[in-house]
This record gives sequence, structure tokens and C-alpha cells, in this order.
Amino acid sequence: MPLDFTHDATRQSWVVTANAPDTDFPLQNLPFGRFAEPSHPALRIGVAIGDHVLDVTRLAATLTAEDAGEAYAGFQACATGDLAALCALPPAQVVVVRRWLSNALWDAAPDAAANRARLAPFLHPQAAVTLHRPLDFKNYTDFYASVFHATNVGAMFRPDNPLLPNYKYVPIGYHGRASSVVVSGTPVRRPFGQTRPNSEAPPVFGPSRLLDYELEVGIVVGQGNALGEPIPMGVADEHIFGLCLLNDWSARDIQAWEYQPLGPFLSKSFATSVSPWIVTRAALAPFRCPAYARPAGDPSPLDYLLDETDQRQGGFDVTLEVELTTARMRAEGLPPVRLSQSQLADLYWTPAQLLAHHASNGCNLQPGDLLGSGTVSGPTKDARGCLLELTWRGAEPLTLPSGETRRFLEDGDEVILRGFCVREGFRRIGLGECRGQITA
Repeated sequence: MPLDFTHDATRQSWVVTANAPDTDFPLQNLPFGRFAEPSHPALRIGVAIGDHVLDVTRLAATLTAEDAGEAYAGFQACATGDLAALCALPPAQVVVVRRWLSNALWDAAPDAAANRARLAPFLHPQAAVTLHRPLDFKNYTDFYASVFHATNVGAMFRPDNPLLPNYKYVPIGYHGRASSVVVSGTPVRRPFGQTRPNSEAPPVFGPSRLLDYELEVGIVVGQGNALGEPIPMGVADEHIFGLCLLNDWSARDIQAWEYQPLGPFLSKSFATSVSPWIVTRAALAPFRCPAYARPAGDPSPLDYLLDETDQRQGGFDVTLEVELTTARMRAEGLPPVRLSQSQLADLYWTPAQLLAHHASNGCNLQPGDLLGSGTVSGPTKDARGCLLELTWRGAEPLTLPSGETRRFLEDGDEVILRGFCVREGFRRIGLGECRGQITA
């Protein structure tokens, strides 16, 4: 994905809040999502710019082929209100829509005054609208792509053999539940399920006592593939529409009892939170990085997962953070506490490898499908992406600024995920935030 004028760090927008140095949504980002107004409940596609959202669906309905030029097909897709229609287009069509919007929102464009007059009626403060799931996800697959997370979890249960023999050869994943993917801010009800707290007694049914979050990134599929036709590794990156934040809530006690022999089920399907904005692959172009450098002695990926370009620049340099606030902290006016910070670039497998592997058996990925990265953890304790790791299965509880301790999540706790990209010579861009509060 080549760099172009949309990545120019000096360009500013006539939407003033987009020029703040700490905004997630400067002119150089322009992520896509969906929203609704209180007076107009129909969902529409929007683009985040500063603290506003641009109604691209209604804007598109006013554009002629002459107005939109080569971006016309992309805007026609946006006019449907279904972001999957834009995902389904060739990547070049998404790029030209983003370029058109960048120029129209640029404060130094030759026709900036006319652009502002045309777009101003379609701008809404984000605080005045309701943000929704960016897509009605039809399919959701969750991976296990962090070798640090896999090693830590394996060490808890198999100290002498943390990683199973397949881990460094095959991207591990399972099919999740798409219907319970919810947008940031949706309350997460503590799930019920079978657990076996006493190995000498029968299992019991009741609320999970070991509720956890998982810091992940969602990979949104662009163009899909026909059933029976794999996606070659050399073009897999082109099938990525963009990235979002994802919290794969996990009931660890339910999971421990149910996961053998077929893997997670009810311990995961009760809720998965996603951020409302999808940052496009084009916006992320300045923040590409090499694939994770495998240690000496690790096997090379099999040929169908190996591509020179992907090894050179298949990673994404995204910083990820987790914050926690409790009911007591909020009552005492204490700010959220940061629990961890990790790097998406530390994934053992690149997003393109995950996508290529998913389709390697002929599975037909569809535009707008959601792939989870799996918990993104790093090599240090402060880079562990879930409480299972941070508290080492509850044996090392965290002490919070309020004096409270946490082994796992309690009712009233709110988890906040954030993600951002920083590189010298380019504007900082962000993935926004992904929130969820636990209810009884």
C-alpha cells in the first residue's frame, strides 16, 4: 500500500478538532464506522474526523459521477448504509474514497470553502450520535497468534511443555459467535455456565467467578474468496480492509471445564466487544513493520504461509493499552489505571498469514468478516494482555490505586482498550477505544 498525500503530516482539516496533536482521528486517519441520530434511527456509514462524524451515506446520495470522479463506485457502496458493501470492493476503490474525503476535509484545498459548505450539513458531533457496531458481522474467528501469551498460558498448565508441537507451524484459531459481537460501551453481563471448582465433586452451574478480558485487535476482511478457492499468501494482505480493537471476554472457570476436546464454547460466546471505528489498511500504510523475528531454531513458515513482502512489511506497528476502573475508583474520583501496554508487532503470525491460513482449505471468507488476533501479549510482565497472565491465574493479585485488589473482574469493573500508531515524520493516528463494564 503506497504512501500518498493523505499521509502528509503537515495537512490539516477545517474540522478544527482533527488538528489536535493527541486526537485519534486526524485528517490522516479517516476510519469508517456506523452511527445513528436520535431523530433518525436508521444506521448510516460515517467517517471519524476529530470529535465529529461525517455522514458518508447521506453525502454519497448527493454526489454525482462528476462530483466523485473515480471514487463514485465507492461512494455508491457507502450510500447503501452497509459497510460490507465497501469492504467488498477492490482495495483501490477504498483508497480513492479516502483520497476524495481527505481533499474535501483539507483546509488548504483550492476549493476548501466550497467543500466546507458542501460537507458541513453532514457533520455531527460524535457526542450527539449513537455509534454502533461497524458491521453486522456474519462470521467471527478468533486466533491465538501471540507466542508470549501462548507460552504464559501453557506454562500455567504444562510447566514442562508450555507450547504444543503444532504452535510454531500452524496459526491456531477457533470459530467464535458472531451474533454476540457488541459495540464498545455495551454492558457485559456476567455469564452463567458449568464449572468444576472441586475436582473431587461433580460440576456446578452458576455465574462465572473468574471473568477476564483479552486485549486483541480485530482484522476486518475486505474482498473475500469463492468457496474452494484459497487466498494465496502473496495477495492475502490486499484482502484486509482494516483493523479495530477487540475484547474477547473470557470466563476462565467455564473455559477450563469445557475446552477439552473441542476448545472454547460458552466461555467465550456470551460477548465480544469491538471498537466502533475500523482504521483502513491505507491509513495504516506508514506504520507497517517487518514480521516478528523468529528466534534461532524456530521453524520457518511452510511455503503457503511464506511471502517475502509479508516478511519484510507484513506487521503493523500498533501500541495497545488496557485500563481498568472499578465502581469504587469512580466513586472516589480516581482515574482509570493502566494495567498493560503491548505491541501488535509482537504477534508470531502476521494478519495476512492468519487470513491466508483461514482460506487455505477453501473456506470462503466474506467481506466484513471479523478475525481476532488472540490476546496480544509481550515479553515483559507489563505487556501481558489479560488478567489470567497478569495475576498468574490469580496467584499474584493486582493492587489498584483505591487499595482494592483484583485477581479477575468483579461486577462494576470497566475495562478500556486503546490503540494508536506513532512514527517519526507522520501524524499519530488511533484506533479509538473499546469499553465494556461488567454487570451482575
